Amino acid sequence: MFTSRLCFCLTDNLNTSTAETHSVASGPSDAHVNEVQSRVKEILSKCSSGVWVSKMPQIYREMYWEELSTTVLRQLENWPHVCTVEKVHRGDQMDGLLYPAKKIPPIAKSDTEQEKASQNVTSSKVDPLLKPNTETTPTSLTSDFKQKVVNILLKYSSGLWANALPKLYQDAYQVKFPEDILNNLELLSDVCVVDYVSEAPRKAILYAKPQRRIDENLNVTEKVQRQDGVKATAEQQYEESKDQYPENITVPPLIIPSEGSVSVMVLELKNTNEVLIRYVGKDYSSAQEQMEDDMKAYYSQNSTVSLAQSLSVEQLVAVHAEEDAWLRARIISLEDNRIKVCYVDHGFSEFVESNSVYKLQKQFHSLPFQAAKCKLAGLEVFCDDPVLVKAVESQTCSKIFAVEILEKSDIPLLVLYDTSGEDDININATCLKALYDKSLELHLQADALYTNVRVTSVFSDGSLYCQVPSKGLSRLSEILQKLEDYFHYKVECTYHFPLWARVEIRIIHTRRALDVQFLDTGTVATVKVSELREIPPQFLREVIAIPPQAIKCCLADLPPNTGMWTPDAVLWLRDTVMNCPEFSMKVVKQDGSKAIAHVYLFAPENFPDMDHSVNRKIKNADLWKHQKDVFLSVTPSGTTSTKVTSDAVSALRLTSGRLEKSFSDSSRELSSAVSTIDMPPPLPLSKTGELMDVYVSVACHPGHFILQPWKELHNLEALMEEMILYYSRAEEKPVNIEKNKLYAAKIENQWYRVIIKGILRNGFLSVYELDYGKHEFVSIEKVQPLMDTFRKLPFQAITAQLAGVKSQQWSEEASIVFRNLVEKKPLVAQIQSVNESTNSWDRKIVTFLVDTSLPDTDIWIHDFVSQSLVEFSKDD
Repeated sequence: MFTSRLCFCLTDNLNTSTAETHSVASGPSDAHVNEVQSRVKEILSKCSSGVWVSKMPQIYREMYWEELSTTVLRQLENWPHVCTVEKVHRGDQMDGLLYPAKKIPPIAKSDTEQEKASQNVTSSKVDPLLKPNTETTPTSLTSDFKQKVVNILLKYSSGLWANALPKLYQDAYQVKFPEDILNNLELLSDVCVVDYVSEAPRKAILYAKPQRRIDENLNVTEKVQRQDGVKATAEQQYEESKDQYPENITVPPLIIPSEGSVSVMVLELKNTNEVLIRYVGKDYSSAQEQMEDDMKAYYSQNSTVSLAQSLSVEQLVAVHAEEDAWLRARIISLEDNRIKVCYVDHGFSEFVESNSVYKLQKQFHSLPFQAAKCKLAGLEVFCDDPVLVKAVESQTCSKIFAVEILEKSDIPLLVLYDTSGEDDININATCLKALYDKSLELHLQADALYTNVRVTSVFSDGSLYCQVPSKGLSRLSEILQKLEDYFHYKVECTYHFPLWARVEIRIIHTRRALDVQFLDTGTVATVKVSELREIPPQFLREVIAIPPQAIKCCLADLPPNTGMWTPDAVLWLRDTVMNCPEFSMKVVKQDGSKAIAHVYLFAPENFPDMDHSVNRKIKNADLWKHQKDVFLSVTPSGTTSTKVTSDAVSALRLTSGRLEKSFSDSSRELSSAVSTIDMPPPLPLSKTGELMDVYVSVACHPGHFILQPWKELHNLEALMEEMILYYSRAEEKPVNIEKNKLYAAKIENQWYRVIIKGILRNGFLSVYELDYGKHEFVSIEKVQPLMDTFRKLPFQAITAQLAGVKSQQWSEEASIVFRNLVEKKPLVAQIQSVNESTNSWDRKIVTFLVDTSLPDTDIWIHDFVSQSLVEFSKDD
């Protein structure tokens, strides 16, 4: 995630789709080999159930966003210090089981046993993987060890997260904590309360139980007798102590919301790394309001309530605050009759009198403290900057915002969004503008004339971006040159490129591809995530201080009936202004609401002859008649997003001084290329009766669903990422549309391989996604020719119907049950029959489906569906 973060992007050539410069497959150096070996070890340590050799490339790609070459896979056997490889037969294929260095599986299966195992449905889906070294979990713990744990827990009256215990133990006793105890916390249950807050064993909170030190000198019989004799007394003392001693009050920790949209109210902040917030919602702010109403009713109407006694710092109390409110608070300090408290649900502190402090009753312990801290993403480096802190405070305090949670931790990392207007505003990025050097901002003046103006990009709606010579542009050139020198001589001396540029991330398509907008040219492009580089901290302040140098403009005084720009008009304007190194410009007016300047553009030799301006030439040209059924194919530069998923300032290193020229070259290649490959080869299927790992992408009912071969999903993902990178750089070009022909179509910011099923009168097309099996309607503007390089992978969608059930008219209830069982899930298919067809997308299979996700039981879907039909018939 790159929200509001400064970084750089490295690339050899934006228009190539060859292997990345940092790919493992590119002949790694010794340093790179060491890095790969370290990563393999890390994978093994995280995959407790192990890894098949054949699955390593996929896991490696998902963790590090890089390809793991086949050369590395072959070298694994030669890395005994990293892992041990045991070759295993899987059906008719040879695979390997990886084990950590010096770790041999206790029982090595024979080839025959492996073949038998491969015939089992479960083994087709649940792989035995490389086993990391683990210590044997102790069956008993010494009383001294338990007492040390209790000593730590007693310091945390509100409970301690279990995963924090090892570090605290080691810090306190200078001895390593046996980590495996975290996987069996019941071993500590006799000295502490274990409160599991999630299914993962490590997600638990530990509370100390009041008890006496255990005497190790007692024998087993004496310990049992002593335990029986004091059990009732200990439990009674524990219950009584919770009432008598306020420090034993336990309040559950606040759980960060994980589902649905999340909103927060900003309470106050010291810096951007310590922002006090309160979550808004049913289980948060609404529950708090209800609790405070209950507190008011209880303390106001109950005459038996008493003032808090024996006050101490950190004690939790109920405070009768102003406006007759009753609030939970923690005592911060004691000064005679004046007590300073912090209101744990509101975040602020104040002095109160002792006669307004009461004992906090049990029923008000159950709600977690609502005031919580967070960090604002992208602002960490400048967290204490007084200018930035003031800007954040003025824009956020006492306001409610939607949030994007980038990192869940004790102090989560958030992005704040103001959603009150027509567009969502990234508050983090907006506040960062407070660090701009105001002397470097460029303000165009109405009726002013500017020379040596450079047009940097043209959009499909006729708007364009310009650069005007200025102090800010000169300063930008200086800092970019310093960055080039730094990267060339100190970091990546084997690469040299003549230009860097700052970009803002607009849309993250996949783990590898994202859309960016160049801050200083306005150009929009798609780049690979692997091309991003962090800006060195010593340059960060200088880079961010320079305001964007691209100025958005539009041609003034065009006829009001111009309407939508035609392809011919856009291409004429682009060819005219992009092939001229500089222009003169006259500003007619500034539209502040849209942040756009209305201008006249002149070639230098025509300035200031209005009749020879670009405006008059394009107005008089015959460019505004729309041709029937010819539309623009809109690239990201012609699209907008109502909510930017992640905003950032980044930098991109280019191979030429003119980015737009390289994009134009790419688009000319796209438009002139003619496909020589009609259809990709058909997708190979398993033989009848054999097992096949699949993913169900669409499920309508048992008579119609779509499968994708599991082993090919990573190839499909790579193909779609390359399509994004390729087509996003295309200029708008007319496209001839024919029914039953193959095309690439842009649907929700992704490019898909489709076949045209129908041409509608309203400018829309009916298409079928050949890799996902979905029928979609798409604007004709979103379609491009499908290039040869994207016709090699077989179409991945397999039309299927469920075997083992009678074909029928499926009810809505049965369809819902089936959909919930299989859609968007990895399953195992056993093909019963194949109905071939001339077109691969019309081929249909009849197959059994098996869910092997449970450890001990395989669920045959047709059995479950048949049983459900019986139940539905009983209800009727």
